[in-house]
Amino acid sequence: MALNKVLRRAKIKRRIRKKVFGTAVIPRLSVFRSNKQIYAQVIDDLTGKTIASIGSLKIDEAQKVSKIEQASFVGRKIAEKAISAGVEAVVFDRNGYLYHGRIKSLADSAREGGLKF
Repeated sequence: MALNKVLRRAKIKRRIRKKVFGTAVIPRLSVFRSNKQIYAQVIDDLTGKTIASIGSLKIDEAQKVSKIEQASFVGRKIAEKAISAGVEAVVFDRNGYLYHGRIKSLADSAREGGLKF
């Protein structure tokens, strides 16, 4: 049976979320990618609270560049916000997306920004 794109991503997402869990010490860095924007949030799954979040819509210079460069801006900003909130290490939740392109760009720039994962 052929799955459409949405169902395939949901299946991959369930498989990832079985293994990836964020705590207060090492929260989860979750990424959401839409057609035009990209969003990231650092989540403590024990309490269900978002520690830090950012989207490419909130970054003015990200609107004038390509989507991959947008993702790197978001990665740097989420690293800054997470470190200022006292988070140094995270587990990466790619949210069912393949690890290339915008997702990889965001992850690499978050690592450059100081997050460990």
